[in-house]
Amino acid sequence: MKEVILCKYGEIILKGANKSQFESILLREVRRRAAHVGQFEVSYAQSTVCIAPLTDEEDMEEMFRQAKHVFGFVGITRAAVAEKTVEDICRVAAEYLPPYLAGARKLRVEAKRSDKQFPLKSPELAGEVGGAILSVMPHLKVDLTHPDVTVRIEVRDQYAYIHAGQEKGAGGIPVGCGGRGLLLLSGGIDSPVAGYMMARRGLALDALYFESIPYTSELAREKVFTLAKLMTEYCGKIRMHVISLTKIQEAIRDNCDEDYFTLLLRRFMVRLSCRMAEQCGAPALVTGESLGQVASQTLAAICVTEAASDRPILRPCIGMDKEEIVRTAREIGTFETSILPYEDCCTVFTPRHPKTQPVLEKVLEQEAKLDYEALFEEAWLTRNTLVAEPFSL
Repeated sequence: MKEVILCKYGEIILKGANKSQFESILLREVRRRAAHVGQFEVSYAQSTVCIAPLTDEEDMEEMFRQAKHVFGFVGITRAAVAEKTVEDICRVAAEYLPPYLAGARKLRVEAKRSDKQFPLKSPELAGEVGGAILSVMPHLKVDLTHPDVTVRIEVRDQYAYIHAGQEKGAGGIPVGCGGRGLLLLSGGIDSPVAGYMMARRGLALDALYFESIPYTSELAREKVFTLAKLMTEYCGKIRMHVISLTKIQEAIRDNCDEDYFTLLLRRFMVRLSCRMAEQCGAPALVTGESLGQVASQTLAAICVTEAASDRPILRPCIGMDKEEIVRTAREIGTFETSILPYEDCCTVFTPRHPKTQPVLEKVLEQEAKLDYEALFEEAWLTRNTLVAEPFSL
């Protein structure tokens, strides 16, 4: 019996005249993943992508898992393929569906005809298939209101598809539809979630990690690189750029008032990020900031930090509380890595009483105590790049 994977569009359906552009990017991503898993044919029609194995040896479980990680789909299901006759549809349903109905007591069957030339109307076809299922599973009862399982029959141009138990897709729109952004990726919980959320809105990502060796360790860098790898399950390949802040942090410590350490550092980080973003072709930065979560994320502090940027800073977590961010981190598989106890550059020389309501003019007075351009250029020369590829591909 032939089995395929059906992937249902989400909001791409609403894109009107631009729909074909979104579809092209979506199909390219599905085909990229399919090529790494095995031999599959990828086709699409009527807002559904069909992934069909070309041999009986293909890994359908892995292909299904990959499809669930593609932004742009709201529903994913495995389906049996039948010829477009009532007899074959009923036969395939009776043979294919029992494992999906094990443990169920109440059943509903829905049918949809994209091919209006099919001889039975949708309710009539649903009744025929329901009867075929009950003939091999007589303990089931039909319940159209509160079923345990809903079986769906789709009669399309070439074949009919029978399935039950559609799973939720990743949603959003395909990565690459929204341009490119540079994610400031730390070792914490928030920034991977922020990157995931913007990728879900179509943003392709580069990442930038700031380190402060010897105050941070090689293990801290490896942790962040692992986070980047975990994100590639959804975002695709990520170039992770690394810049050292050691000299900058030591200069701030030696020349500036302690209360301003974090603000001064973050302004350096933003300016270095802007230069890296220009090099990457990224018109915007992405951060994991959440309003009021820490001293550097008060509204006043955010304004002072953003004044150092020459491009938009996207903050998808800005209105989320920690519980919401942690829940998302668990869902995308980054939480356990994020909580590993390695140093972060922002925890080096942390002020005892950081400014929570800073004034830009006062911050600029502190910056004037530094040889700013020399420190900036010295840090820029430390940059290097790692490439994170998906674990499974």
